[in-house]
Amino acid sequence: MPLGRKIRASSAGAQLETHNKQRCSISTEFGPVHGAAGQKRGPGYRQPTDRVLHSGSVFSYLDSREERSQQLPNWLERELLRQEPRRHSLTLGDVAKLSMRQRYRADPAGTLYELKIEQMASIHDLKHIKLAYDEFAKAGIYMLDYEEFQSVVKKCPGLKSVKDSQIQQLFMKIDYTGDGRIEWHEFCTYIYLENKEKEETVRRSKMAAFILPAIVKPLNRGEPVLRIHFPPNGTIVTLREDGVVSFWTPRLYLKNKKNVFLDRSIGRKPKWATDFVPMPEYNKVIIGTGSREIQFYELSTLEPCCQLSVLETVPLNLDYCSTGQDECIIVYGDTQGCVNILLMKSVREKLRLWKRLPQVDNVPNISIDHAVQSPEITFIRWKSHQDWVSKVKYFQSIPAIVSSSMHEDCALVIGSIHPSTYMQELMREKTEAYGEGKSTKVAHRATSNQTVFTVPKGVTTFDFCKNRNLLVTGGMDKLLRMWMPYVPRKPTGILKGHTAPVSYLCIASEDGHIFSVSTDNTAKIWHIKDQTCLFTAHPKASQIQGELSACLYSSAVKGLYIASDSLALLPLQTKPQPKGNQIVSHKEPVLCCGYSEEFRQVVSCSEGSVVKVWDVETGAQVFEYGCAHGESAITCMAFDPSGRRLVTGGRDGCLKMWNFNNGQCVKILSRDGRCAEICDCSYLTLHRNAFVISVGWGRRIDIYLDSKEETQFNQRPKPSWQDDVRNGHKEDILCIANCTPHLLATGSYDGEIIVWNVVSGRIQCRFQTPPSQQSSSTHSRNTSVLCLIFLKTRAFVPELSSSAWLVSSGSRGNINFWSVLNGGKFITSFQASQLKQQIVVLALTQDDSMLFTADHVGFVYVYNVKQYALGPEQNPPEKVNFWRAHISSITSLKIFDKDQFLLTSSLDCSVRLWTIHGEFIGTFGQEESWSINTPSSWKHPTVPYEILIDPLSMPSHPVLDIEINHSDVSNSEKTENANSELGVLITETDPPSILNDKDTEDGTNNSWSLSEPGRRQRHAILKHGNRTSLKGHNTLKDSDIIVSPATCKKPDLSLRNNDSFVSNDAEE
Repeated sequence: MPLGRKIRASSAGAQLETHNKQRCSISTEFGPVHGAAGQKRGPGYRQPTDRVLHSGSVFSYLDSREERSQQLPNWLERELLRQEPRRHSLTLGDVAKLSMRQRYRADPAGTLYELKIEQMASIHDLKHIKLAYDEFAKAGIYMLDYEEFQSVVKKCPGLKSVKDSQIQQLFMKIDYTGDGRIEWHEFCTYIYLENKEKEETVRRSKMAAFILPAIVKPLNRGEPVLRIHFPPNGTIVTLREDGVVSFWTPRLYLKNKKNVFLDRSIGRKPKWATDFVPMPEYNKVIIGTGSREIQFYELSTLEPCCQLSVLETVPLNLDYCSTGQDECIIVYGDTQGCVNILLMKSVREKLRLWKRLPQVDNVPNISIDHAVQSPEITFIRWKSHQDWVSKVKYFQSIPAIVSSSMHEDCALVIGSIHPSTYMQELMREKTEAYGEGKSTKVAHRATSNQTVFTVPKGVTTFDFCKNRNLLVTGGMDKLLRMWMPYVPRKPTGILKGHTAPVSYLCIASEDGHIFSVSTDNTAKIWHIKDQTCLFTAHPKASQIQGELSACLYSSAVKGLYIASDSLALLPLQTKPQPKGNQIVSHKEPVLCCGYSEEFRQVVSCSEGSVVKVWDVETGAQVFEYGCAHGESAITCMAFDPSGRRLVTGGRDGCLKMWNFNNGQCVKILSRDGRCAEICDCSYLTLHRNAFVISVGWGRRIDIYLDSKEETQFNQRPKPSWQDDVRNGHKEDILCIANCTPHLLATGSYDGEIIVWNVVSGRIQCRFQTPPSQQSSSTHSRNTSVLCLIFLKTRAFVPELSSSAWLVSSGSRGNINFWSVLNGGKFITSFQASQLKQQIVVLALTQDDSMLFTADHVGFVYVYNVKQYALGPEQNPPEKVNFWRAHISSITSLKIFDKDQFLLTSSLDCSVRLWTIHGEFIGTFGQEESWSINTPSSWKHPTVPYEILIDPLSMPSHPVLDIEINHSDVSNSEKTENANSELGVLITETDPPSILNDKDTEDGTNNSWSLSEPGRRQRHAILKHGNRTSLKGHNTLKDSDIIVSPATCKKPDLSLRNNDSFVSNDAEE
């Protein structure tokens, strides 16, 4: 399984019994745990009495907060809003607004920034609670009710200052079944799993992996690849030992290659290359040869420019760096253990002059002794090692030169470039002794000018990071050593894991990772801070074979290039990152979200199988757990009637029941064998019994009894209704809705809607969604039903028996109204989406007066349906409001807190909170916290930045809204053909205006498509709705430029209740 992810444990009970880690297991401190919730109790178990916990005062402490917010003067609130006009860039607001937020944070006794009890409790407090439970057990009491638990917590030395509301909230989180009592092992399980999930969350945030197998391109038989470089032009350049330079695309498609060593006459030995390095500022490439030469070639054409010859020894390793305006440094290590430094000024002029010199082997040539006579050339040669130099590199951030060798006593040396004053005097005397000009002879650095590291078996590779002040070395002893620069006595860390000598190292500072490759082609990713191995790519898994010769990690490509018998790319497994200033709640698309009134928390589930819990009062993340459904996405969710348990459905075909406050899976609901994907689920209460109902690709309605008597962890559904088996849906069921006491509606991909009587299991009525009459294209005839909702205030009212009770989504943004009594019938429909996009989510206020609709490009529309569809209608209902909430398809709409707030989630990875009037409160996960009762802490009147700049958020214009006919299109095509004849052509390098599926998968587009989604699955409709082209949108008509008047009327925008992005005009 990729990323080393594990399937989540179903229960913590067994883990508590067998877990041996002393640092996180409370059970080892206080004694063994005797089982999980729901198992057989001890002999002193007491049956529940009438001491039942009431949740009415769970958040009584919010009253004081509300009073506090009401004390804020109205004039100050208005002034804060006046000081914050609409911002066209992301800023943190004015000082007054921030200072007020800081004042709320500075008062922990009256704010929501207080710690939870489990965070405040020390090990001494937990021991005190254990002793209290033991005292109750002596009296035959093994379960404590709320009053008893409260008294125990209050007596803990470190918890005397906690509030009753905090204790009550903790009690309800542990008592997720609603029994009104908790046992000691339930308390332990909750604390243990909560801390375990926090550790898993941290681990997931650090996780990194390669995509296996690698992308492998075989190489023709020949000499090995010496070096790989990635110049700024975005082309991979490789050099073989025989002088063949190859140019590759980042995905390893060969673009060009050339042998820079010309054929020699018979009898002369062929040249061989030792290393190369590009000079991108001068469009040159430097190649070192075994003939003691440094050659310069044109990078684009590989034509020879010039060469420095008659070097003292063979240049084994090369490095280059631009040090200033037309200045550079060239460094190379040789076979005598010397570090050679060539400082050049007026580089362009010098290369131009050298190019005119006499040629040797068809290459303009100058000896090193003659080159250093120029005042623009400075040559320095340091004796640093007692063996061949294995690697040399100049780090401009220090600045210093780091070199390594296989000699243990001087395995790595960090040295200065220029000599000290004393050394300059010695070098001057040497120069006079050898004659005129500058010396190219070797010298030794002063001890104060270098730092020498002693490493067993020497150093073959290294890397340095100035930001982290970290030096990492690798060698023949298979170990990675982490050093503080200039502290050579002892490494700060040793990384073990390679089974062969380490050949390559790279520090990725931005990710906090170290990449290493050993000679057996094993690649590893290490975490710098934790000093742990995150991922290992073995040769069998990566399919990289042969002898390792060169490596390169590219932060731009996010991949590791490895050259052996083939050229391979190990790309990093990355998740889509938000673009620009986009604030996200998840790293993956959010497929569903909900609100728990019991805890005043928002729960959101993502495509990456991650569940996050948010505090609705502040927008801060409270808890998170992953791998909820393994590697499968979570497609739907529902809360139980008490709001303490969460039911999630996934693409793995299973329903799982959770205590979402600590990530404990308490039950799995599924069919036998392989299960089809679940698209929607719901809770249904009937005759004091609770049921979980799910629908999906199985095309059947699965019903599970939710009862305390059902003690099995894996529960199977009840037998299917006979009417469902014989006359049910013939296509995938995408959505479900219920209406108390006994109605249930399901909608499928083929547009069929069936209303069921859940008491008898019989079909009450069935409908077929009418196709759109505005277009006859196949794409527009998509009639899949993505959402259903009942107008419950009309249900079973005799006076409204002929009115519409059921609302469903239709094609091209239509909303359909249905009557379900007397066989049912179609009442009316209207187009809810202004852009004719399919409606994907519906929501109603408590009195069914306002209908909230959301389409798959992120718009929310509000309609007044209080008196609508009581009979046949010709006109649409009143449009009360509309605004753009997200840049991608909206996946959830939830109205809560007595119709005060609206919760939305989207495929753009964000979960947002709005007022019912469309005022933007904030995005869950943003850096700034809000106070839900303090409007001045909201983001309003600003809007999310990505919405502000998205093309679809542009206001409508009469010229752009004109419908065009076939003749207009023909005339437009004729004009286009005429332009093409005149030579108005689009070059191949220009990006396409409409991106294809591949571009969309690569993350280049996620918000532009306007066409109708026509997928078979609900999640696929939402996820891939943006992959289609713009053919469904009206083509713009060529029109003359309209000259706008020089003056325009100033808009009359009120201070709070109006927003240019939140329209209250029903006709707009």
